[in-house]
Amino acid sequence: MLKFYYSGAPNPAKVALFLEEAGLAYEAIPVDTRKGEQHKAEFLKLNPNAKLPAIVDDGVTVFDSNAILLYLGEKTGKFVPGPEQRGELLSWLMFVASGIGPYSGQAVHFKAYAPEKLPYAIGRYQFEVERHYGIVDQRLAANRYMLGDAYSIVDMGLWGWARMLPMVMGEGAFEKLPNLKRLIDEINARPAGQKANTIREWHKFKTEMDAESYKAMFPGEYFKKAS
Repeated sequence: MLKFYYSGAPNPAKVALFLEEAGLAYEAIPVDTRKGEQHKAEFLKLNPNAKLPAIVDDGVTVFDSNAILLYLGEKTGKFVPGPEQRGELLSWLMFVASGIGPYSGQAVHFKAYAPEKLPYAIGRYQFEVERHYGIVDQRLAANRYMLGDAYSIVDMGLWGWARMLPMVMGEGAFEKLPNLKRLIDEINARPAGQKANTIREWHKFKTEMDAESYKAMFPGEYFKKAS
């Protein structure tokens, strides 16, 4: 059975959404990042980058949420377009992987977790977040889904962070992005979306953001000094 290593963060939620949509049998294995379990030797064998999610499927290990979506989509033949849209699929999936995810995460980090509120960093990531989601909203103004008329792994990848847009961009964010809101509302209403949206409830993860959590989630000299 496929093993799905997850936390309650946005990136694992993308994979949970695919697994539920595709009806795949899987064993969900929690990794509590606030306790530092992602740095344990057994998990580092799966992902040397110490990030969630990761899967082990018939002896094949895949990490990074977007890589997992592509792997599972191509293996199952579900939620991926035909070869004529291969270029679009890769382009938009990488747009999500290199833009939507990192900028969303950094925007949240500098606003909510950085020990110092740095106006330049906050402004930089807020601008890029708004720019990237604006591109998506324009795309969805002309298409029901990111790749046209068919729901795909690109929509799933986008959904992971976009469903949390008020936390990323602030209250009222969806009012500025009505086409994106339409897509997120549709996915949230799907049975698979409803299940994936409860990922934080699948396990009793640590909720306190204490010194142990900061060191586990944000290692480096900056936080060693800050603590």
